[in-house]
Amino acid sequence: MRYFIELAFNGKNYHGWQIQPDASSVQQTLEESLSTLLRKKIEIVGAGRTDAGVHAKQLFAHFDTADDLQNEKFKFKLNSFLPNDIAVKSISKVNETAHARFDALCRTYEYHVHTEKDPFLDTFSYRVVQIPDIKKMNEAAEMLCHYTNFQCFSKSKTDVKTYHCKVKVAAWEQHENRLIFTITADRFLRNMVRAIVGTLLEIGLGKMEVNKMHEIIESKNRSNAGASVPAKGLYLTNITYPKELFI
Repeated sequence: MRYFIELAFNGKNYHGWQIQPDASSVQQTLEESLSTLLRKKIEIVGAGRTDAGVHAKQLFAHFDTADDLQNEKFKFKLNSFLPNDIAVKSISKVNETAHARFDALCRTYEYHVHTEKDPFLDTFSYRVVQIPDIKKMNEAAEMLCHYTNFQCFSKSKTDVKTYHCKVKVAAWEQHENRLIFTITADRFLRNMVRAIVGTLLEIGLGKMEVNKMHEIIESKNRSNAGASVPAKGLYLTNITYPKELFI
């Protein structure tokens, strides 16, 4: 049987989702806990790769086993094995061909910024000293929905076959001294959201004109976009799948 496991994690202590040599990852931690509980080697496939330090409020992964795991007792046991910065939210049976990465319809990220010194936000949000112009940033963000090639926001050395993504939502909201950027797309490139946020903040702080966004995207050149913001403010918040995948 194939299962989708839904989890959330604080990425501060991990070098991203994907297993890598000599570095702690969320995937490795979860695989080891599952393998210990089920007393056999379990390999899991995630919905995507989060970079080092990035958090997830919702991420899905799939794995196969003959055991019946769709119950609260097993979820409780697995959470007991996992460290406090990783939490399993649900375990669901899915069709045997369901794929956590390739069957995802869209993904949503949030980036959190704060404008006043706050010891309770610093670990999970990026502080800017000046207050950016949210109206200008939203004008520039809306332009993202009219393009499909985002090579200018992609990490330079990457093995992707295409830089095309369909952005459905890109907008800022302000909550007192906090700014939250939300972006939804069918897929994302490596470092894409952090590069977009860095560029939008430069526009909001008056370092770039709003219309510069058109020029940056059309150039397909990473050096024309703004600097990437720190990983600590980035959260994967939602992944959507077709309902028919779930049993």
